[in-house]
Amino acid sequence: MSSHVMLTHRTCYRYDRPVNMGPQTIRLRPTVYSRTPVISYHLHVQPADCLVRWTQDMLGNQTACVECADQVTHFDIEVALKVDLSPYDPLSGSVTGQELFDGAEYTAPQIMSESMRALLGAQQIAEAQGALNKIKALNQVIAQRIHYQRRMEPGVWSAEETLHRASGSCRDSAWLLVTAARHLGFSARFVSGYLIQEECKENKLRTLNGDLHAWAQVFIPQKGWIGFDTTSGFLAGAGHIPLAVANTPQDAAPVSGVLDCCEAVFDVFMQVQHLPPQ
Repeated sequence: MSSHVMLTHRTCYRYDRPVNMGPQTIRLRPTVYSRTPVISYHLHVQPADCLVRWTQDMLGNQTACVECADQVTHFDIEVALKVDLSPYDPLSGSVTGQELFDGAEYTAPQIMSESMRALLGAQQIAEAQGALNKIKALNQVIAQRIHYQRRMEPGVWSAEETLHRASGSCRDSAWLLVTAARHLGFSARFVSGYLIQEECKENKLRTLNGDLHAWAQVFIPQKGWIGFDTTSGFLAGAGHIPLAVANTPQDAAPVSGVLDCCEAVFDVFMQVQHLPPQ
């Protein structure tokens, strides 16, 4: 079976009246440092007369700034992404110049709560030897202790709230790992992206599934930035396609911006399909 897949992602916003919409920032394009090869990418927005301007920051984030001159009653975003999901070893590869960037903004000192102290005192973490094994253990402990829940309301819980609830969305547990890794003295950052994986249905047919997801990256000496998925407890691999990496979750939101006060509803459609061999 071909490792090439096509992901189609549509988000449609509908407003109850014509509104003025400020600049919208869309972070739905794979970063230039994504290890999953991007074969093609297209972004289409409606209304069609909106201006789309692309920028790239020093972290490799490719963002689209969208500006609409007239009032709008809807705002539609469609992504068509073709990628090669051939597996790779997440611990292999050279450390690039970007990966060597591990500035102080990723290790800002914070007061450690008692709940965080208890997490980091887990035997599995305390006994792990070496930087990579230490973060692997932390990732597995979080996956074991934090029950995954699909949370539709916006925002990310603090590390303390996630620990108190012992549950959270992927973005909540990812931010918990970022915070915990920083307490251990590591440079760590938040990642939002697409997750493409196979699922086995009741009839045993295997189908591709795609979704927006969040995980963490930690800078490991001699290895560079390594992705850790707190939902599964495993390393991020070919199916993890980073769209934005940032110091805080707010700076990695898939879509952000302002508009007039109104009643708004939105629909999301995501489809992933195998492509025939070339």
